[in-house]
Amino acid sequence: MHLGFVPTMMKKFLLLLTFAIVLDAPGAGQSDQLPPPARMKTLGLIGGMSWYSTRDYYRYINKAVNDAYDNNTNPPLIVFNLNQQRTSQLQDRHEWDEIASIFVDTSKRLQAAGAQGIVFCANTSHKVYDTVAARIDIPILHIGDATGRAIQKQGLKKVGLIGTQYTMEDPFLIEWLKQHYGIETVVPQSPAVRRELHRIIHQELGLGIFKPESKKYVLDQIDDLRKQGAQGIILGCTEFPLIIKPSDVSIPTFDTALLHAQMAVDFIMGKPGLATVKPLD
Repeated sequence: MHLGFVPTMMKKFLLLLTFAIVLDAPGAGQSDQLPPPARMKTLGLIGGMSWYSTRDYYRYINKAVNDAYDNNTNPPLIVFNLNQQRTSQLQDRHEWDEIASIFVDTSKRLQAAGAQGIVFCANTSHKVYDTVAARIDIPILHIGDATGRAIQKQGLKKVGLIGTQYTMEDPFLIEWLKQHYGIETVVPQSPAVRRELHRIIHQELGLGIFKPESKKYVLDQIDDLRKQGAQGIILGCTEFPLIIKPSDVSIPTFDTALLHAQMAVDFIMGKPGLATVKPLD
C-alpha cells in the first residue's frame, strides 16, 4: 500500500511500527563497520601452556566478539591443546629444537584446518617464534608486539619483566621490545628469585594452585623492580594475571594474555577498534 492513500494518523502509526521492527531485529544497533560473521578471519590457538591461561584467551576472544555484535555471534577459532607435561620436560632439558618441531607441526595442522593466523597462548613459547614463523605460510601474532604497543602507548621507556626463567633470562622477549619499540626491560637480578618465580608458575599457577604467600612474594619482586626504575611491569607469564590485578600494583601493569587476546580479536575482525577485550571478573 502506498502511504499517499493512508490517513495522516495511520501513516504515523505505520512509520513508528516499522521503526520498532528495525530496532528489534537481530543485530540491530551493530556498527556498520563490523564485518559479516562469515568474513571474520579464522584463528588457530596453540594452548595447553597452561590450560588455565588458554581458557582465559578463549573467554577473552569470544566475549569481545559477542559484545561487539550483541547477538551471541562467535568468532571462528581452532584450538590445539598441547601436553604441558611434555613441553615442560623438553624445556627443562633445553631441547628447544624439539619444542620448535612440535609448534611447527601444530601450526601446519591448524593451517590445514583453515586457520589464517596463529596465536601461541604463552610467553615462553615465543622463544621458538622465529623458527616456526619461517616454516609456515600464515602469520603468527607475536605477544611482544601486543605488549610493546601498549607500553609505547603509555609513553613508558623502562619496564620490569617477570615470567618463567626462560622469559626472564633468554633475550627473545627483551630484545624484541628493545629492537621494535625502543623499550628497556629489567628483570629480577637474583637467580634465586628468578628460580622461585619460575617454580610458582609451574608448580602452583599452572596447576590452578593460588597461595596468598606466593602472591605476596610476586608483589615483593614487582616492588623491587619499581625501585630499580621500572615505570611499569610486564606480567610476562600468562598465568600471573590469575593472582596479580592492576589494583595490587602502584605502577601500570601489562597483562600479556589480555593484550595478546586483543591483538587476536583485531586480527579476526580485520582491523583494530571493532571489539574490545575487557579484564575478566
